[in-house]
Amino acid sequence: MGRARRARRIAATAAYGGGGLAAGIGALGALGYALLRAEAVIARRVVGQPFDGAPDDNGRYGAGAGPPVQLVILGDSSAAGMGCDHRFQTVGAIVAGGISGLTGRPVCLTNRAVVGAQSSDLGLQLANALEEVPRPDVAVIMIGANDVTHRIDRSVAVSHLADTVRRLREAGAQVVVGTCPDLGTIEPIPQPLRLIGRRWSRDLAAAQTVAVVEAGGRTVSLGDLLGPEFAERPHEMFSQDRFHPSPAGYARAAAALLPSVYAALDVLQGTGEDAHIPDRRRGEGVGPVSVAATRAVREPGAEVSGTEIAGEQRGRRGRWAKLLRRTGAEVARQPEEERKATPEPQG
Repeated sequence: MGRARRARRIAATAAYGGGGLAAGIGALGALGYALLRAEAVIARRVVGQPFDGAPDDNGRYGAGAGPPVQLVILGDSSAAGMGCDHRFQTVGAIVAGGISGLTGRPVCLTNRAVVGAQSSDLGLQLANALEEVPRPDVAVIMIGANDVTHRIDRSVAVSHLADTVRRLREAGAQVVVGTCPDLGTIEPIPQPLRLIGRRWSRDLAAAQTVAVVEAGGRTVSLGDLLGPEFAERPHEMFSQDRFHPSPAGYARAAAALLPSVYAALDVLQGTGEDAHIPDRRRGEGVGPVSVAATRAVREPGAEVSGTEIAGEQRGRRGRWAKLLRRTGAEVARQPEEERKATPEPQG
């Protein structure tokens, strides 16, 4: 079964309930599952847990006229910023600063991400966020790695994510989801766990994309975003546990997410939903969401969002989707001295 069909199947199972071994570990068999458990124990010993938590990046960023833009962050340790030294180095802080810089308005960041969170934890995170911000303007979600490492049924994980996206959309928020990273790029994890982790994480990322687009959000593939940089500059891009990104790694992830956040908020002329026409020379295009999802997991930074063809949102193979390759590398290249000079959030 190809990844596009698996993604459709996992997302459909998530939408209609159910799950079980067919969407989870059945394909590995008993021997493969036992091996995975043994290798996972080794990986935990190698990676370790040197951090007590993540910096508190909640607060007000930037200044200017007009009401503040309400930004909500949900997810796991990557969304919380585990491995960052200061709160203004997190993905949430960088995204908030970018929004403020372009809109000329302050941004209020509400981060309810939790280190170690799985997709099943998103509902509580969202409830806590909506208690403080009933009508967020935009939400960024980063989730999936812990669902893979804890062998959570992928259809169950995707169901929780899709429900969170729908609830955010009902609250009036635009939603950008950074899909599950490719765990096959984490070098401290031994083989064959890395190969299994790569397949599971890519399958989950593809299924997340299908479900998120169906629910009205857009996704950005994080994939092996840090893979090449890890190989070339491991001490710079990853933190001391060799698993979580360093501040430079988080800046790279934020650079991939920011253009899609701008597009979702329509804060730059030419970045709106209908403004960017796919360019086939850049690998962009329009097609069934499951096909776009499969391509996106292999192309870090690729964005997938819903679209229409001849006024129709759906075709024989499901929701129509647009795959774009937005760029934001200038954020990742922000000089270290400039990052240090960035004012900390107020409040």
